[in-house]
Amino acid sequence: MTAAVDFVALEWEGRSVHIEYQWLGAQSSTAPLMVFLHEGLGSVSMWRDFPAALCDALQCRGLVYSRPGYGQSTARAAQEAWGPDFMHRQAHGLLPALLQALGIDPARDRLWLLGHSDGGSIALLYAAQFSDQIAGAVVLAPHILVEDVSLVSIREARRAYVETTLRQRLARHHADVDSAFYGWNDVWLQPGFRQWNIADTLCTITCPLLAVQGEDDVYGTLEQIRGIARAVPHCQLLEMAHCGHSPHQDRREDLIAGIRNFFSQQPEETHL
Repeated sequence: MTAAVDFVALEWEGRSVHIEYQWLGAQSSTAPLMVFLHEGLGSVSMWRDFPAALCDALQCRGLVYSRPGYGQSTARAAQEAWGPDFMHRQAHGLLPALLQALGIDPARDRLWLLGHSDGGSIALLYAAQFSDQIAGAVVLAPHILVEDVSLVSIREARRAYVETTLRQRLARHHADVDSAFYGWNDVWLQPGFRQWNIADTLCTITCPLLAVQGEDDVYGTLEQIRGIARAVPHCQLLEMAHCGHSPHQDRREDLIAGIRNFFSQQPEETHL
């Protein structure tokens, strides 16, 4: 049975927004909680059944949500343009506000983060700011700097959005598909965004961390996760052959096995 999707209202940056979210997994309130942070064009529905499958494998609870501008959450305000700090604002402002609105205490609930792409960067930024409050994090194809290959692929996505059926396919997952696409695409293609780099902020991460990258990822090279490992020496890396930007789609079962192995290595108080 598909878990029900609900909405919560909260104040964020002086604006009232409604956030689409979904609870998954073990019903026990003592099970650890994995929060899923979607990619730059993602949403609750675009994860499909991966979060449920992972929560089942780990025997944990799950929380999946759509950030403002995505899915069925409140769209971007008219003429609102995101700046280069948009991922910092999500990590340091929106995510803590959402946890509070849902009555989640990161320490009590043994909070884990799993982020993909932009969501992986948001997970890293949250972990760097609140590392002592979370049990650990898993990041899939995260960005810590802007590479030329990233910009080439993002420009190609813009062409595909205008010229192919990409817009129609994405529209199945977003109430305002143009808000979702251009909010992401415009900020990445801003000239000033080329200098965006969060590598120097990661050294404060003390919680367990697993970073995963596909060797065939067209949005980033292995330098993304190897850079994380230089900043966070205890970080474990999982480099996946025959895998692109979405390990949870391209190598799903191997990824779940890798995360389960990583999860089982952590102190008993962080998992069942």
